[in-house]
Amino acid sequence: METNKTFTMIKPDAVANGHIGAILDKITKSGFKIVALKYTALSAAKAGEFYAIHKERPFYSALVEFMSSGPIVAAILEKDNAVEDFRKLIGATDPSKAEEGTIRQLFAKSIEANAVHGSDSDENAQIEGSFFFSAFEKF
Repeated sequence: METNKTFTMIKPDAVANGHIGAILDKITKSGFKIVALKYTALSAAKAGEFYAIHKERPFYSALVEFMSSGPIVAAILEKDNAVEDFRKLIGATDPSKAEEGTIRQLFAKSIEANAVHGSDSDENAQIEGSFFFSAFEKF
């Protein structure tokens, strides 16, 4: 089922480097409406729960440690074709391979510290958004 919403997180590296405003500006100027927004932090347990799909992968422990290393900004975004359009906007996971002008090309430092998370499907966007936001926090 295709929806018009997606989920994103501005990761600890981009928050620590002062890129929250620039990233949110790029998102809204690209036609996305922010329908939920939260400045928060993940405990190691919560980061592990969020990334449980990667539990068997070798990078899982480092990912959990990184994602619980500092504050993040979680957001639900709305736009026609939201998931696909947002994946284009953020660019490749490896910022050295990301297209010019994408969020990761502009703000990420490495594959691990890649500035933002973006849902990879409509189903995951709904699951991930509901992980961070209750029904009364979504507009």
